[in-house]
Amino acid sequence: METALAASRDSVAGSRVKPGFRPALYICVVLGAMLVAYAYKLRTEGIFACLADGYNSDRYLAYCQAAGYADYEHGAFWFGLESPTQDSMANADVLFLGTSRMQIAFSTPATGKWFACDPAKYFLLGFGYSGNVMFEGALMEKFGAHPKVYVINIDQFFDRRESPPVRTVMSDSSGRNHYEVKHLWQFVHAAICERLPVACGSRYTIFRSRETGAYTLRGLNEFRGRPASYDETVDRLAAEKEASIGKPFLAGLPVKADCVILTLVPTEGTKLGTANALASELGLPLVTPQLADLKTFDGSHLDRASAERWADAFFTMAGPQIRRCIKND
Repeated sequence: METALAASRDSVAGSRVKPGFRPALYICVVLGAMLVAYAYKLRTEGIFACLADGYNSDRYLAYCQAAGYADYEHGAFWFGLESPTQDSMANADVLFLGTSRMQIAFSTPATGKWFACDPAKYFLLGFGYSGNVMFEGALMEKFGAHPKVYVINIDQFFDRRESPPVRTVMSDSSGRNHYEVKHLWQFVHAAICERLPVACGSRYTIFRSRETGAYTLRGLNEFRGRPASYDETVDRLAAEKEASIGKPFLAGLPVKADCVILTLVPTEGTKLGTANALASELGLPLVTPQLADLKTFDGSHLDRASAERWADAFFTMAGPQIRRCIKND
């Protein structure tokens, strides 16, 4: 009997938790929960919320519509994180300036086809967050761009307001580190999503060409398209204010006036009247095809089919002028 009791006590003692085991288990559970939470945040708010199928030797991720990643292209340019990009911009014969509306309108086969027929290099130097003369002018000066032709989408361009990304790259002392971290995350993003596609989401994503600056878009299903339209009313004060910024900028460009082409990419409520007034104030014609049945994919940017039609019409109108400037340089 005593032998049986002793054996029972030994068994119970052996089953007791060893000293330090419970704290270690607790720490493992907490660390595991933290890891899961971090992975979830990356998947929903970071770069893994976006697609990774646009990377290649020429393209990098310029924008991911997730709060924890968002803009990369401003830092990529300003800090030289995509070095071939600066060379392409600096050596372009034709430089396109403006917002993301310009970027998307000219990131089309029509643009590539036109330049393939003409031995000239082009670069799209537009930016999201209402890209304007403040940032793009500084970039041209910083990297020594010297094109023979400037094509400027004047919608919101002659404005000196700093967008949040511009403020970060040009004024924040931690800006470079912030964008270098984003740069490194792209290698992780590409590697993991290639092997485990389920780890990545399908939010709106923009990939950008280092050679031409052109956009490649992904994740458009989250938007609702609306037709492009025109507003013929004239905001005289706005035109005069923008002209006061535009005149000294244009006067400082190292090309003749007829090698600066002003345009206006259609959108919903395109401010055509004010744009015409601004072009008149600047002393240059406005080259902007007005086509029927153009559509936007989000109420702001032309959808792929409309952008193709509009860009093709633009080069029909402006192509001879561009060629003259390239050949007569």
